[in-house]
Amino acid sequence: MPALSLMAPALVAGTMTAPAAAATVSITIPRVNVAEYHRPYVVGWLEPAAGGAARTVFVWYDVKKAGRESGTKWLADLRTWWRKGGRSMQLPADGLSGATRAPGTYQVPLPANLAPGDYVLKVEAARETGGRELVSVPISVPVKKGGSASGSSELGAVTVR
Repeated sequence: MPALSLMAPALVAGTMTAPAAAATVSITIPRVNVAEYHRPYVVGWLEPAAGGAARTVFVWYDVKKAGRESGTKWLADLRTWWRKGGRSMQLPADGLSGATRAPGTYQVPLPANLAPGDYVLKVEAARETGGRELVSVPISVPVKKGGSASGSSELGAVTVR
């Protein structure tokens, strides 16, 4: 009870906000029939629709590659994200970084502490000896009605629920 009494003035003053409703992003990495297949590097980030700083939600790359050419070397191939702030990120980022994924559908939670408003979720993929693709999905927080978009080569459906 003492902790609640410390929070009471903030609640009365209206300075605390409720966390955004939990939402999940579903990302499909399609199977590509090529002779030399490499798993894609994939990154997802949010940008305020009215403009502003990008916030990385996840980044999948070769986290185990070490030596002279570490896995981070090719993150610059995710050009749009790299320019929006990827180059200044300290990697691996706890809770955001992960290994590349095989073809399939994967679920990633959106951050629970997003301020209410309109955003654009961007998902970008790049594959060695392959292509590069960027998909954008407009969303509103709190998420009441999801959105979706689909890539044509390196990404399949990207859905927010």
